[in-house]
Amino acid sequence: MAATTSRTLELLSLLQSHRHWSARELVDRLGVSERTLRRDVERLRELGYGVESMRGSAGGYRLEAGTGLPPLLLTDDEGVAIAVGLRSQATAGLRGAEHTTLSALAKIEQVLPPALRRRIGALTSHATVDAGRRTASAHPAPEIDTELLGALALACRDSERIRFRYTDAAGESSSRVAEPYRLVPVARRWYLLAWDRQREDWRTFRLDRIADIFETRVRFEPRPLSDDEARERVERALRHRQSRATARVIVELPRAELMERLGWYGRDIVADGPDRCVWPLESDAVENLMIPLMWLPVGVPYRVEAPPEVLEFIAAQAQRFAAAIRFE
Repeated sequence: MAATTSRTLELLSLLQSHRHWSARELVDRLGVSERTLRRDVERLRELGYGVESMRGSAGGYRLEAGTGLPPLLLTDDEGVAIAVGLRSQATAGLRGAEHTTLSALAKIEQVLPPALRRRIGALTSHATVDAGRRTASAHPAPEIDTELLGALALACRDSERIRFRYTDAAGESSSRVAEPYRLVPVARRWYLLAWDRQREDWRTFRLDRIADIFETRVRFEPRPLSDDEARERVERALRHRQSRATARVIVELPRAELMERLGWYGRDIVADGPDRCVWPLESDAVENLMIPLMWLPVGVPYRVEAPPEVLEFIAAQAQRFAAAIRFE
């Protein structure tokens, strides 16, 4: 009986999602015979749903026009998407939008399963909105796993410490332990504002670079933080990153040997095999990236990977140094 009910609900969900289905399409989707499909259609009709049968080459099934809207059947991903969309629409600046969209969200939440309602409740209370501050972008928005979005929203709401893997803009992966506070959308991307316990400071993480999230079940005492303060922190962090210059220096030396020479300044060096390492550099000005290169041992081969403007600057400075040398 449970399997029959589940299949009937799946049939109803399919009929809601598409204007018209052929019998063959529904049979293939549901994995049943045509006879079983006809029984399921009759069961829906007995429950009061208007399902219209069509004959001929274009035959099949569809929900009848003009009938009452049947209850919505949503997957978890659909529920999260609706919650995010309605929450953003509430402050989009349209007349009456805040009242009507929040009212619609409340009605939808009433008919959702408790687990999904809990995720959406966390999203609406711990995700800030753009409030008209969206900016145009030539790049497509990265895809965000709604399961990850929901899990982070719950961690924010419950003040639960989390662990996860994070890949930064230079492609370096690291393990993080953080206290999550807010989910903030900026310029078509989602960011997590969290207190990084290892660095003892606020950090902003792009959601599409977060992976392997682990819920520790350890609660933390949250610091006071409003939605406006959270957004300002994230936007300030993004402005800071955009103004910074970065580079990766691949050095043909074992990590331990280069670390011994650089000491504290080489704390971010990572091994790239037994005889090679990678030194990520970051500065508020491209000129300052030249200084660490002077610290590398003479005669040791190395290669710089960086954005074109950084490489062009280094090449120009090398030419200036060469031109400045005058041998008698």
